[in-house]
Amino acid sequence: MFSRILKAAMLDVNFFKEAERDTSLNQEALMVVILVSVAGGVGAFLSALFGGTFKAAILALIVPIILGIVNYYIWAYVTYFVGTKLFAADADPGELLRVLGYASGPRALSVLSFIPCLGGIVGLVGAVWALIAGFIGTREALDLDTGKTIITIIIGWVIVFIISLIIGSVLGIGAMGVGAAGSFLSQ
Repeated sequence: MFSRILKAAMLDVNFFKEAERDTSLNQEALMVVILVSVAGGVGAFLSALFGGTFKAAILALIVPIILGIVNYYIWAYVTYFVGTKLFAADADPGELLRVLGYASGPRALSVLSFIPCLGGIVGLVGAVWALIAGFIGTREALDLDTGKTIITIIIGWVIVFIISLIIGSVLGIGAMGVGAAGSFLSQ
């Protein structure tokens, strides 16, 4: 599993082509998302623990995990829908779930978000890195050119962002929910 995460993080196009086709990687791709979401939750937990209350820290641990997993599914299905309906791409949702699952690996850097000043920068680097990996994975899964992939990614990103804001508002987590959603959206 870790060698595949590393290949995805290294933006290996051949790996994304392989992941697109290999249905045996479904569970493992989900496991990557769960582990990355837990890492983000731990970073948020430590940050809130150092700067707030234990209750806030528990919420900071749980929210990124839930949003990370929920947003993974939403983004994969929205990307699938946009790519297949708008650009007539020939794909199935599983292909997007696999490539986007592995592409989320660099977001594990968010575990360092508790480090003052540096943590936010490291988390941002991981988020941008995961977005680039997600772009490559989406391009391979949908077999689209670069321009159509960019349009697909932007539309999907905006929809996931709006849904994350709604979920955050419903859960009453306000700014913390927006922050967690923002960290995911860089996938």
